[in-house]
Amino acid sequence: MATKTTENNTTSSSAEKKMQVDNANVNEKEMKDAPLHKFFVDALKDIYYAEHKLVDALQTMHDAATTEELKDAFEDHQLQTKKHISRLDKVFKLIDETPEQKKCEAMDGLIKEGEEIIKSTEEGTMTRDAALIIAAQKVEHYEIASYGGLAQLAITMGHDKAADLLEKILQEEEDTDYNLTEIAETSINFDAEQED
Repeated sequence: MATKTTENNTTSSSAEKKMQVDNANVNEKEMKDAPLHKFFVDALKDIYYAEHKLVDALQTMHDAATTEELKDAFEDHQLQTKKHISRLDKVFKLIDETPEQKKCEAMDGLIKEGEEIIKSTEEGTMTRDAALIIAAQKVEHYEIASYGGLAQLAITMGHDKAADLLEKILQEEEDTDYNLTEIAETSINFDAEQED
């Protein structure tokens, strides 16, 4: 008897899922014109631009860094950023939109701030590396906020595969932020504090 009840529950659960999928398909046609979908696409274009700009900015930060450990971290993040761009291409495809960049004032400002840090700190110092880590973490926090919000919007709108990709990027951004903190706390901040 218990087996029969389980089978009935499974059948009814499958029917509910099918109905939900059917509803999602119906809503998807209307979703293109929905304000939330338009905002989501706009925000994707914004972070797509930001990631493209970051590839070059990370090279600049790499070249300006003093320690090999920080140079390696910037190089790793640059490679990761290129993968993020590729994943964003897939997200656009999954929601049937053309990958397109929209100028991101926030990322432009963060990159400009990083360039100012390089100009205002002495080459070859731990102070510069400490400042570069802070600049890089500001970028990471912007990306974490962006991807966290985008992933939740994707889930809300039923774009589950896109949400999975966005959540994967989010996790990698959080890992990068953590690694930068580790580098700072292990030696760079202490060494910077000793400089005259």
